[in-house]
Amino acid sequence: MLCFVRVTFCLAIFLAALNGIVADENQKPVKVYILSGQSNMVGIGQVTGGGSRWGDEFINPVVSVYEGEYDPKKDYDQLKAIETLKLEAFGGVAPTAYPAGGTCVTRGQLKIKQTGVYELRPGYGGSTYNIMTVDGKEVYRREPGEEPTHHHIKLTAGKTVDFKITYLNHQASGLGWIARVDIPGTLSTVVRQDGKFPYLVASDGRWKARDDVWYKGVVTAGANKWLNVGCGAGANSIGPELGFGHKLGEHHEEPVLIIKASQGNRSLAWDFLPPGSKRYEQYGKVYAGYKDSPSSWDKGTKPKAINWYAGKQYDDCFQAAHEVLNNFDQNFPQFKGRGYEIAGFVWWQGHKDQGNAIHAARYEQNLVHLIKTLRSEFKAQKAPFIIATIGFDGWKMEGNALTVANAQLAVSGETGKYPEFKGNVNTVETRGFWREVDVSPRNQGFHYNQNAETYMLVGEALGDAMLDLLEGK
Repeated sequence: MLCFVRVTFCLAIFLAALNGIVADENQKPVKVYILSGQSNMVGIGQVTGGGSRWGDEFINPVVSVYEGEYDPKKDYDQLKAIETLKLEAFGGVAPTAYPAGGTCVTRGQLKIKQTGVYELRPGYGGSTYNIMTVDGKEVYRREPGEEPTHHHIKLTAGKTVDFKITYLNHQASGLGWIARVDIPGTLSTVVRQDGKFPYLVASDGRWKARDDVWYKGVVTAGANKWLNVGCGAGANSIGPELGFGHKLGEHHEEPVLIIKASQGNRSLAWDFLPPGSKRYEQYGKVYAGYKDSPSSWDKGTKPKAINWYAGKQYDDCFQAAHEVLNNFDQNFPQFKGRGYEIAGFVWWQGHKDQGNAIHAARYEQNLVHLIKTLRSEFKAQKAPFIIATIGFDGWKMEGNALTVANAQLAVSGETGKYPEFKGNVNTVETRGFWREVDVSPRNQGFHYNQNAETYMLVGEALGDAMLDLLEGK
């Protein structure tokens, strides 16, 4: 009996020790990556073509009210309505009010102006609990307590089809939104129509959030959630954080935190100028060093300061990042007690510097200083640093833009130009990811035509480059 007790006691100690080891493994510091840059780092890749309130595409909408609560066993097409009302205003911002009481079913026709694949989003607030069919096919369903389910439908311009919306509670309304989801270059089209980046979609067809990568935006792109679409400039946009986050989430056993500190229309030679940068002279002008204002002035004159200074965006962005990290447990209760480690930096910027020949020529020097300063700022001297070149116009790039891209390539560790960067700084060439206007959502070259594929490819390439440095390749 004594022997049995000793064995049991020893086994208990062993299991407790093993549990302790597992617990320690589970409490490794969170891997933090700081992403920064200007508007394309903010994220302008379009998820869909954008939704709009529906209105005149719906023809002759009529609501019928049936007695009693909604009953899924009833066939409301075979029942007699207790009240019927033609909806003079349907959609927009002030639709005709529905009658109170009973189960409301709206019927009518739908005729769109542009052939494409569409997502319909009927209702607002409580009225989103409904079932919608178009041309006899269910396109939307939201049961009480559940998230909505969408089924996209292809509609032909000018063709009239029937629609029906059955409301499941007493909060029925004529509000709704419609979005075309096959516009070339949007994430929805690239993923759902072209079959690219399949890991972004869950088995139920919804966008898939990671449960091991948390995203926090400061200054702009301020989402605060598990990594998913909508971490760009708005809920309908993405930046490179999406592809990057999936790569690093797959790599690390520990949770990953992405902090994005970025702002559009900012230059490295002025707005993001790192602390310690000195004044310099060119062609009879003095150009600002850190904290100087304005950006330049005639040599021999006394400058008159403006309401901005060299490096203000650097200060704003990275002070905000510090504030997040200084209150780590409070800001990220899901990681409480784990602590964090600055695992790497990512920089994608350069558009504004290309607009000034002096700034473009100074870019390489400023970028080297930025890398060293950020590492010192966050006490992460050995943290990998990844840069994405600007890629506007692809391989047709020229002029100041080419000067900036070549400067970004020059600091990459494998060039040998900066021996201290060997094995810890890597530059990603993005010109091959440029997509022309005819396969993109917008004609906005400075935002890569808002092409989501470009943003995904840049993000994945940044992730692969970071992994190469982490793995010592």
